[in-house]
Amino acid sequence: MIQPFDQFQKFGQDNLDATMKVLGTLSKGAQAIAVESAEFAKKAFEQNSAAVEQLLGARSLDKAVEIQADYVRKSYDGLVSQSAKFGDFYSTLATEAFKPYEGLMARAVSA
Repeated sequence: MIQPFDQFQKFGQDNLDATMKVLGTLSKGAQAIAVESAEFAKKAFEQNSAAVEQLLGARSLDKAVEIQADYVRKSYDGLVSQSAKFGDFYSTLATEAFKPYEGLMARAVSA
């Protein structure tokens, strides 16, 4: 009678430990994503400011259109690159976050 209770208690403790590891991993991942987002926003602001300065200094309509087209191309390329980077971040975060549960599930199924 005591042995099943001890096993249940051990499983509960293991589950709590795994949950704490997951929360730590999620916290670190969220911090990394926040830092990356802030860097991207800063870089985008700098590019926007530079484009506005160039547009204000444009002497002709053709030059202004050229500056605008270059700005749009660079912005799009940056967004696609950043989206891929965030996709990798989230994929890695999900993989790392649920690793502690893999062992628990295997033990629960075998028990």
